Amino acid sequence: MRLSDDHFFDDELDLPNELDELDELDDFPLGDGTADTEATVYCPYCGEAVEIGLDPGGGPSQQYVEDCQVCCQPWLVSLFYNEGGQAEVSVTALDE
Repeated sequence: MRLSDDHFFDDELDLPNELDELDELDDFPLGDGTADTEATVYCPYCGEAVEIGLDPGGGPSQQYVEDCQVCCQPWLVSLFYNEGGQAEVSVTALDE
């Protein structure tokens, strides 16, 4: 892979300087460095327990649409991470 001439390298890590910006992402407190990456929720349509994956990298407060793995109906997923990295997740029917 060849980088264009407008990329400068960090002498210590031999990586483009843009990667240094990743160190500045202090908006999301990680507590002990671990955050929940899975949660079990109950579908508001069929009532089945469904395990969903969570993305701590999306920030401490998230809302998105996800379909039930059992009945394929769409949910509105609301997710909040506390300072310890524990997730509070709720799902509601998208048509509510």
